Amino acid sequence: MTNPTLQQAHGPAFTRIYAVGAARGENAVPNADLIGPIDSSDEWIQQRTGIVTRTRAGADVSATDLATTAAREAIEKSGIAPELIDLVIIATISNVQQTPSMAAVVADRVGANPAAAYDMNAACAGYAYAVAQADALIRSGAATYALVIGAEKLSDVVDPTDRSISFLLGDGAGAVIVGPSETPGIARTIWGSDGSKAGAVGMNGTLTEFRDGAAEWPTLRQEGQTVFRWAVWDMAKVAKQALDAAGVTSDDLAAFIPHQANMRIIDEFAKQLKLPETVVIARDIATTGNTSAASIPLATHRLLEEHPELSGGLALQIGFGAGLVFGAQVVVLP
Repeated sequence: MTNPTLQQAHGPAFTRIYAVGAARGENAVPNADLIGPIDSSDEWIQQRTGIVTRTRAGADVSATDLATTAAREAIEKSGIAPELIDLVIIATISNVQQTPSMAAVVADRVGANPAAAYDMNAACAGYAYAVAQADALIRSGAATYALVIGAEKLSDVVDPTDRSISFLLGDGAGAVIVGPSETPGIARTIWGSDGSKAGAVGMNGTLTEFRDGAAEWPTLRQEGQTVFRWAVWDMAKVAKQALDAAGVTSDDLAAFIPHQANMRIIDEFAKQLKLPETVVIARDIATTGNTSAASIPLATHRLLEEHPELSGGLALQIGFGAGLVFGAQVVVLP
């Protein structure tokens, strides 16, 4: 028996980011509001992290709500009709309802039904992972336009008495539209993981342990020094690999947009990469806090609002965190 020739999809050669949208928790929470339970001070938090205040959402606002708001802005600014979006990816670690996916709900809310929609968990590298997937799926012909969102309500998974990470975390969502391009707009992603260090950042219990009364409600914890050393030394190498994969140098960059984990890590990154003074560095963490998968698109949104002249320039973005997972790529800013 002779099989018919199988048809295999193929898409455009290149992709780019069309537009970015953002939503931050409506409440500004200064350090002074958090220092009591962790026996700390505003000065200590600012010196250690660079955070002055962080945004957190009210009890009646979910991560899905934040994602929807950010998505609507990105869609409107992109000029792409929502019914043309056939792929929705949401990077998150804070979906407190495991199913249905946030992505399916958001796709329906913004008018993108019946787009393929799924959530993915790569923690603070989630947005970079999702951009890599959108780029690959569009170029393979599996999708035409993708809505990519990083969305977190980390205040749902924080222990206010924990000194290791609780004061770092904020709530927010950042969204982008990715679609076909006549010229390269998203370079090859350098991504990976190191599960041997999985205990350095993560939840301190499981939902089944909580159900069985063997553990408290699971919250995020971290080994600060382990994460700091890994981020500064290992992730600087990944960032350099992403530049090489893109065929550019730090001198070609208009902006550097790292995961907003800690201002000290961002500053050390800049030194390791020998970034010229002409490169604008995202420092959204000072007033938004660490929003995990949402931090890179949120920082991108603010950077473009404050520096619209960066549009069309090259940005190196890198996410890194729990898992330990990482992802970096050079993109053309919308």
